[in-house]
Amino acid sequence: MVKRVVISFLLLLAGCANGQDPSNVKQLEQTIEKQQSAIEQLQEKNKQLQKENEQLKTEEKQISSSLLSVALNVVTALKNKDMNTLSSYVHSTAGVRFSPYGHVDVQNDLQFSASQLPSLWASTQVYQWGVYDGSGDPIQFTFQDYFDRFVYDVDFANPHMIGNNVVVGTGNMINNIQQAYPNGSFIEFHFTGFDPQYSGMDWRSLRLVFEQENGQWKLVGIIHDEWTT
Repeated sequence: MVKRVVISFLLLLAGCANGQDPSNVKQLEQTIEKQQSAIEQLQEKNKQLQKENEQLKTEEKQISSSLLSVALNVVTALKNKDMNTLSSYVHSTAGVRFSPYGHVDVQNDLQFSASQLPSLWASTQVYQWGVYDGSGDPIQFTFQDYFDRFVYDVDFANPHMIGNNVVVGTGNMINNIQQAYPNGSFIEFHFTGFDPQYSGMDWRSLRLVFEQENGQWKLVGIIHDEWTT
């Protein structure tokens, strides 16, 4: 306030010294006050935006942390072959889709509801899960055999790398996870390789895809991936 009074006084003196009408000086003073007020409003708005941005960052971290926590629980259930626990994480209406390779076939990849999973483990029914890369031969397995080959064929609970909504393993097959699950988020458990002679071509990935249901992350996709020709 003192600063504004001084500025006004100096402007008034300057105006009188130059023979200007005091009313013009007053008008200039009002203009400066308006500009100062506008600057203060912008500064306040900027502070508010910064605060909101920090809140969004905090919420994003919490969501990301929650997603990873759920994914770790799911991969542990897979490691333990605990279908009852696994079913508790499955989306109630969408169920869970099983994809043997990184390209999700939304029309033909098999989907099961949460209630079906526990009984599948002991079932002797043979399903067609897709086709083998390269040969095009049908992938025909019981659920348990498919699980051992195209779900938990390596110890994904102890991977080399974990990707949070980031695709880590890449091959020649087109990865369409974003198109197949436009409302989903995923965690990838990745092994860079096992035998040095293959120079990383024996990598493996397991992507667990989740969607929000009533404020909770629910499993909608289990995507196995590996090097394809």
